[in-house]
Amino acid sequence: MQDAITTILNRYDLTGKYLDKIAIEELNNYFVTGSNRIKATEIINCKAAKIVKEASTRLYEEQPELLRPGGNSYTTRRYAACLRDIEYYLRYASYAIVAANTKILQERVLDGLRDVYNSLSVPIAPTIRSIKLLQDVTTEEIKLQNIDAIEFIIEPFQYMMSSLSEQDL
Repeated sequence: MQDAITTILNRYDLTGKYLDKIAIEELNNYFVTGSNRIKATEIINCKAAKIVKEASTRLYEEQPELLRPGGNSYTTRRYAACLRDIEYYLRYASYAIVAANTKILQERVLDGLRDVYNSLSVPIAPTIRSIKLLQDVTTEEIKLQNIDAIEFIIEPFQYMMSSLSEQDL
């Protein structure tokens, strides 16, 4: 896993160049948003159970068929697995927020996810929807704490949704 700093330094190291104005601006942006990233991650850590519960409640209110016989969340075991996966997406999103880098999501979450879900007959659309709901609930929780400039919060969620949507084609 790499953070924004490592990614920038590696890019310049591979080309044997000194950091230029673009790199300095990228690093500066990372540091300027750093305290907000940490605050946001603290909120996610403290409110993870609440965020997951709210996102899943919204999902199952929108798509109650998932909980009915034949639905992918039917039976306690499958329901628990869905909640576990939703929590998993939130946890890795928090890592990406701190690192200011979405590569961890590809490496640790998205690679092979489609194959696993296909083998288990798990539809991708409700997964994408649950990630969108996680984004919404997380953003709401962070806004309640008056943290400024939280556009970086949606980046990991958008990345996961986009990647899964591309896989769904």
